[in-house]
Amino acid sequence: MKLYKNLKLILITQLFLLITFPSFADTDEAISITVFLKHDQSKNLFEIKELLKESNFYKHFPPEGVEVESWKVMMGIGQVVTLRVPPSKLAALNLSVERYGWKAYTTEFYPTYDLYPIVKKEIEKARK
Repeated sequence: MKLYKNLKLILITQLFLLITFPSFADTDEAISITVFLKHDQSKNLFEIKELLKESNFYKHFPPEGVEVESWKVMMGIGQVVTLRVPPSKLAALNLSVERYGWKAYTTEFYPTYDLYPIVKKEIEKARK
């Protein structure tokens, strides 16, 4: 069911981009995707690291051509990785997680964008 949700979200994002920007899929203009690598709390950190090592996770994630914007720990959840992903690399990103990360993590993918410039202007405007 989780796989279906992730794939559904990715397909909806692709469809939105195709409708909104018809030539977008033909370019390598990157979009931001935030990936939650949620820790399996039945395993300790040593066990998770061993699973990642066995699967060569860091050799495959993120795939070539995908840029890491940030990689943070969200205590109680796991790791939150924000990536710049060319549309042509979206499937490779999904496969890198499915093939090499699923024993260690459960995952969620979210299309994201930087709202802070807008919020910053609103804050400045409200404080004048």
